[in-house]
Amino acid sequence: MRLFLGDLADREWLRQVLAEVRPDHVYHLAAQAAVPAAWASPGTTLTNNILGQLNLIEVLLELGLAPRLLVIGSADEYGLVQPHELPIRETNPLRPNNPYAVSKIAQDYLGYQYFLSHHLPIVRVRPFNHIGPRQGPGFVVPDFAKQIAEAEAGKHPPVLRVGNLTARRDFSDVRDIVHAYVLALERGEPGEVYNLGSEQSHSIREVLDTLLALSRVPVGVEPDPSRLRPSEVPELVSDCSRFRARTGWRPTYRFEDSLRDVLNYWRERVAREP
Repeated sequence: MRLFLGDLADREWLRQVLAEVRPDHVYHLAAQAAVPAAWASPGTTLTNNILGQLNLIEVLLELGLAPRLLVIGSADEYGLVQPHELPIRETNPLRPNNPYAVSKIAQDYLGYQYFLSHHLPIVRVRPFNHIGPRQGPGFVVPDFAKQIAEAEAGKHPPVLRVGNLTARRDFSDVRDIVHAYVLALERGEPGEVYNLGSEQSHSIREVLDTLLALSRVPVGVEPDPSRLRPSEVPELVSDCSRFRARTGWRPTYRFEDSLRDVLNYWRERVAREP
């Protein structure tokens, strides 16, 4: 295996790498993926996510390459979902309510456009929230786990700062999602789009309570207004029947086990820090 370090904004670098590798399969996951960061810098998020993918596709065309290409969208594309629309199917209207969601819709439909206009074998997926070891700060589960691990190590006051706890999200383990990506690219129908999720929703309060129950020290909870988003969807939960019918995929990791693995990862990471 060889690792190439570069920037999708650099078309010459991209051209050199793709010309050398000439891939049969491309998993395109390069993107700014945090909603808070998108609110803080919407222009950067839009430019990075849209132009990076556009460069990738255009350079493939310039080189005469047509690998199977997986475009990663997001459940955030659905945006302001109405209660009667749950669980969410791929045919649901897209009502983006943050800049990240807009960037992912653009990526999604860029993939569809190049499938239609250039017959590239592009498969699109819309993963719902996924969690697991090595997920960095900026997302709710590692943010909670990191604070608990630091409190256990005496490096942080035993108080967890939290935002909205009532929102409900469809959480899957990243290891299940990666397996789904492989199946999507191998067995998915080019031009199609597939939801990926657990088909169950859990409140952020459930996430918090589960992690607190695993804590080795008592930890308090304190509201933090800076963690609230300008626009919040009460609940997101997936209908993955289209993908299941195509591939047979089902999640295998339990919600509680994924949370425990995230917390243990942060315990190990905090212990290594000075």
